[in-house]
Amino acid sequence: MWNQTREIDRSRDEDMRQLILASASPRRADILKQLGLDFITQASQIDEQQVGLSLAPPAMVMELALNKARRVAESFDQALIIGADTIVVIEEEILGKPTSPEAAIAMLSRLNGKEHSVFTGLALVEIPGGRQTVSFAETKVQFRSLEPAEIANYVATGEPMDKAGAYGIQGKGAILVEKINGCYFNVVGLPVAKLITMLKEFGALIE
Repeated sequence: MWNQTREIDRSRDEDMRQLILASASPRRADILKQLGLDFITQASQIDEQQVGLSLAPPAMVMELALNKARRVAESFDQALIIGADTIVVIEEEILGKPTSPEAAIAMLSRLNGKEHSVFTGLALVEIPGGRQTVSFAETKVQFRSLEPAEIANYVATGEPMDKAGAYGIQGKGAILVEKINGCYFNVVGLPVAKLITMLKEFGALIE
């Protein structure tokens, strides 16, 4: 069983002025807005290929999330940075974002009628002081049996092209999913329950 939370540095500075989302994802931003949090976004611009594919999925997404948060932390003097990274895994194969409609069709055909896992790594980095924590969430997603025309029609909407695994459960991709086991928001890209727990540890929630 993977260890779900790794505390890196317990030093802290209580006076945090700004919450930063180290992501350009509108879906993650929408989740933070739903939570009523005051934040700004800044994309991390890291090379995601720097993390080796030999890592287990939880280790990979945690490392990427932490790298994103650390990179954005370099631009601020006083802030709490949220880093996140999401991947789709089926039978030990990692599915990233499709590079073409044909690749999206291939990914969705791979997921068709099967169960897969969605992993999201979540990291918080506090500046100044350097306190850091990192964790992950896993959700099991079962696709229903799809006809080739259903897959092609979904890909034609354009929705799959910027999403890991080539689908968005919060959008038209909901029609592909039969059931899930775990956090729905994790599949969207930001596990809320995990995030709330971590933010509480940093005293960063609005009461």
